[in-house]
Amino acid sequence: MGVGAGAAATVTIPGCSPKKDKSMDDADFSTAPVPLDKMTYRTDEHTHAKVSLLGYGCMRFPSKTNEKGEDILDQEAVDRLIDYAIAHGINYFDTAPAYGQSEDVVGISLSRYPRNKYLLATKMSNFDPSTWSLEAAKGMYHNSFKRLKVDYFDYYLLHVVGQGGLEHTKTRFIDNGLIDFFMKEREAGRIRNLGFSFHGDVAAYDYMLAQHDKYKWDFVQIQLNYVDWENHGDDKGLDASYLYGELEKRNIQAIIMEPLLGGRLARLTPTALAMLKKIHPDLSPASWAFRFAGDMPLSLTVLSGMTYMEHLQDNIRTFSPLTPLTADEKQTLKTIADLMLHSELIPCTQCKYCMPCPYGLNIPEVFAHYNRCVNDKMLPKSSADSNYEKARREFLYGYDRSVPKLRQASHCIGCKQCEPKCPQGIAISDEMHRIDKLTENLKQNLPFDSAKEDAEAAKHEHH
Repeated sequence: MGVGAGAAATVTIPGCSPKKDKSMDDADFSTAPVPLDKMTYRTDEHTHAKVSLLGYGCMRFPSKTNEKGEDILDQEAVDRLIDYAIAHGINYFDTAPAYGQSEDVVGISLSRYPRNKYLLATKMSNFDPSTWSLEAAKGMYHNSFKRLKVDYFDYYLLHVVGQGGLEHTKTRFIDNGLIDFFMKEREAGRIRNLGFSFHGDVAAYDYMLAQHDKYKWDFVQIQLNYVDWENHGDDKGLDASYLYGELEKRNIQAIIMEPLLGGRLARLTPTALAMLKKIHPDLSPASWAFRFAGDMPLSLTVLSGMTYMEHLQDNIRTFSPLTPLTADEKQTLKTIADLMLHSELIPCTQCKYCMPCPYGLNIPEVFAHYNRCVNDKMLPKSSADSNYEKARREFLYGYDRSVPKLRQASHCIGCKQCEPKCPQGIAISDEMHRIDKLTENLKQNLPFDSAKEDAEAAKHEHH
């Protein structure tokens, strides 16, 4: 079987500084050879399987337009990426019914390999009330077997525990008997490891872990990166150190998601990037974030959504083998985290759990455009700035290219239906109103600061 090692096709991502991908910059990737047979592995304490510390997150694969004009995942491109990943030691692949066509293309691609060549994770994505009954949830579960072309799952997750609060979690997974069903499936061997992914209300996290003696969680998937480690004050549910610490108390292994904080840690500000380049000029900013996540002793695998070959190769370098962080390097990351938390960036990870918006807004892309402009120093501050006109044009032109007008922040009515779904606790409607005010002021050549004042006034008026 041939291994597709060619570079992935490039696309233009509109925004303040168009590049192949919003989190890619050629200067930030190492040019070193991609190692073979050097992947770092961790041992699953339950099955004793050797798990690649770099896991393949299968949520965002390359797409193409078919003959009907429909946007579909590119099976050939997916095959090339998965072939390259397996050839370089990656054996953990993570998908879900909620990821659109992902289970189908992953199933086709992995079925070309012997079943013992890879470890497969999928999820119970019963978000819609129509899937909350035991029978409907079982239907989703059995359909995943068909789509993925397997007769057992190595890792099976209750998807998005905590979203909507504790009672919502109980309704989806406990009151309907679903966890009891999955425990029997684990006994039968159709599920090798049972766990859950956490997003949202920490009360649900605490409750599920309190039931560990009953459910015997084999693993838990948490968000962990150096910005989220311990920087959220009293909101312990957003501190990765708390989430990790609770697993540590119970010796539960962790699957790590969002190590790049939605790509933000792959494209740092020039100041933060300079701090890292001073220490290791040849390392990508993403590699630092992956080293932080992989350093944790209970990290079984660190997920990365590798859409392009450049992503895949850079991450393989980082984990082949993983070089632990020194005390000085950890302190540098803490300094960068403090800078980021006090910046103007909106802490959106592009998880898209706020979607779909009932009014058709593209919330993640609105925030992504704004954050790109902050990072690229193309957020106009004052008409007195020397680059004001250039920044103003870049912001407005890039906004229209990134987000269709009917999906922009100006159409947000403040219904807040999206806010309980946001794992980061972002006040989405307030931020949308702020971006809308900024946009309107730039169109009219008004001072930047007045956008803040107008947004504050609009927020209080709305409340």
